[in-house]
Amino acid sequence: MFKISKMTDYGVVIMSELARTEGRVLTAPDLSLFTGLKVPTAAKLLRILTKGGLLSSIRGAHGGYVLTKKPSDISIAEIVRVLEGPVAVTSCVDDSEEDCSVENCCPMRGGWDKINRAINAAMEEVTLADMCQESAKPITPTADAGSEPRPASFVTE
Repeated sequence: MFKISKMTDYGVVIMSELARTEGRVLTAPDLSLFTGLKVPTAAKLLRILTKGGLLSSIRGAHGGYVLTKKPSDISIAEIVRVLEGPVAVTSCVDDSEEDCSVENCCPMRGGWDKINRAINAAMEEVTLADMCQESAKPITPTADAGSEPRPASFVTE
């Protein structure tokens, strides 16, 4: 099965929440409340996404995180690369960081490149803004994340 990691999925969730509240500074506890993720998980992802250049960190009493670009300018491929590294469906494709022990004699040598390019192209075409428009209703805070109702400004319908 080909699938992204749970942490990458959560990273897209965090990025989507920041996109929905574009321009508003959110903290790890805010994002935990609005997404249902645990604060340590949100904080870890925020650090990685900031280091990867997708978020800016603002220090101080009113600090937190904001997107570095408009949601329509951030591809899902960028988010996946920051969180997982290059997308490579097998170890013999161009972007793979792994070595294949049978690469020199493999009859499929180079064949997976077409599939890898198609997957990367598809993820490049889908933006964070697209994901926000196509996503279901926003998650309301869970009981263990907090009991405050989600502010009306976060509802996208």
